Amino acid sequence: MISTRTLSPLFITVDSFFPNRDIIIGIFNCSDGWLDHYTDLLSSYTRHRIINLDEETAIHCFPSMIVGLISHGSSIVDPTLQRVPHPKTLHDFRSFLASTYSRSHASHTAISNETKSNLHSPPPPAPPTLPWTLKGRPRLVFLNRNGARGILNIDEVRQAAEDVGFDTVVFEPTKETSLHEAFRLLDSSHAMAGVHGAGLTNMLFLRPGSVLIQLAPAECDWLGSLFYGKMAVRLGLEYIVYNIGEEESILGLDKATRERLARGVTPLENWVVNKNQLRIKLDLVRVKRYLKRAYKKAKIFMHKESLKGKYYFNMRQKFHIVGRKFKIGSK
Repeated sequence: MISTRTLSPLFITVDSFFPNRDIIIGIFNCSDGWLDHYTDLLSSYTRHRIINLDEETAIHCFPSMIVGLISHGSSIVDPTLQRVPHPKTLHDFRSFLASTYSRSHASHTAISNETKSNLHSPPPPAPPTLPWTLKGRPRLVFLNRNGARGILNIDEVRQAAEDVGFDTVVFEPTKETSLHEAFRLLDSSHAMAGVHGAGLTNMLFLRPGSVLIQLAPAECDWLGSLFYGKMAVRLGLEYIVYNIGEEESILGLDKATRERLARGVTPLENWVVNKNQLRIKLDLVRVKRYLKRAYKKAKIFMHKESLKGKYYFNMRQKFHIVGRKFKIGSK
């Protein structure tokens, strides 16, 4: 999962004051796990070594220092709030992430055993030589949780997506899951679906034009739109919201809680108070209707990518032939 609370504000701050990346970043009050998880990305912000101030024993002297980060809001990079010649957008942040995590694709050609254990279905095949081919099925990544707000009938949901026409991967990332592998999986996919929560920030790894299905609390699509819907639109994704019905999201609760819900607790109260106990069992007939909508949009995206890919391939071949003729004819 990408930590947009920290990393997008860091992106804004560095670009505002140090566009040449000549900056030393010092970090404190962070766990070793967090620092290890984001080492590659943090190193992309600067040409210098990252300093973990919690463990540093040497004294560092700087002519100036910026304490804190500039934030434009939750998961937002707003160009209208920047005082630089070329203000950045969320698309630029996504490109920055892609440039970081695509560098090591050659060294991550196969998904590691660690990540395989987090996938319910077999790992996806390596992208074909011509990624714009239309021979395959669009890939849907279903982001699922272990435990709270996990989907109990995820295997049936995956089969429903397969029946609709998707090549479906159930992805259950953990703190140990490599971001390189998460990027490789999502960047080569055409759609992603997941329950409302911080895990949806993985949408930053989707290509513009991909489909995002957010499974939001019943009657609270405004909540999903506020936190992740706007982010999806800014990224150029096709956004679909699925409102989880009350009958789909009370599983796993104790008897007293179920009785209290039956007395008129609102869906939002149910979600906020009981989100760490909720177990979700999706209505397969209903969810399949949404999957069909997503499939149509994913196929359109595949077709557009196919046309784009063929255009660049033809242009590359054309210039290659022209270059050869010029070389042969020159003295």
